[in-house]
Amino acid sequence: MSDDKLVGIVLVSHSAEVAASVAELAKGLAGGATAVPVAAAGGTEGGGIGTSAELIAAAAAAVDRGAGIAVLTDLGSAVLTVKALLAEGDELPDGTRLVDAPFVEGAVAAVVTAATGADLGAVESAAAEAYTYRKV
Repeated sequence: MSDDKLVGIVLVSHSAEVAASVAELAKGLAGGATAVPVAAAGGTEGGGIGTSAELIAAAAAAVDRGAGIAVLTDLGSAVLTVKALLAEGDELPDGTRLVDAPFVEGAVAAVVTAATGADLGAVESAAAEAYTYRKV
């Protein structure tokens, strides 16, 4: 699959710093995965803590390569904001999915899987599977 047809990943956090750091970590752990389009959508337009529908929509548009977009979120209102955007139907690119996955581990799994050229379903499954990772 060509680089322009990779699944895009949007990481939505209440904090711009957290979203950007998780994006950097996921790409780094995926061997740099520079071809995978990953965008952080954290905080509010004014730089505060919260979520912004406008930042999420802009991030999704930025990573859209026509292969779908996996959106991972950190906490409750981030989920609600993405759900509202999806319900509106025209705010996010076609093929955008809210992925039920842990934020950090799911982001890493999503980026690693997207880097292989996998389709959106495989990226979503890999991210969701991260719930089963045991640490002890």
